[in-house]
Amino acid sequence: MQHRSEILQNRLIDFAVGVCQLVGQLPTDLFSAHISRQILRCCTSPASNYAEAQSAESRQDFIHKMRVCLKELRETYVWLRMLERLQLLPAASFEPVGRECNELIAIFTSSVLTASKRARPASA
Repeated sequence: MQHRSEILQNRLIDFAVGVCQLVGQLPTDLFSAHISRQILRCCTSPASNYAEAQSAESRQDFIHKMRVCLKELRETYVWLRMLERLQLLPAASFEPVGRECNELIAIFTSSVLTASKRARPASA
């Protein structure tokens, strides 16, 4: 049975692969090339940053790395919405990665909030 962190790591990798495959279908014009570089950078970052978070040196280091993941997921979401509105690909092709991006954002938001609460000293 896979551990929760391994499942999340695999989801992040699968998400990055899905976005990369989507971006691979874009036309080769200058604008698409610009967006492709931007989205490829931010969609692949959460998987590696999450791996780093798993070996964080402190709770604060863990929280910081998880926030980086969250930031990159949110940026990916914006680029996906922009691509969808540009109608360079069929709208349905964005649905699976958009849904997964939202789910990952929710997971990381919850994790950051939980870890942050635990990092605060208990009030007397």
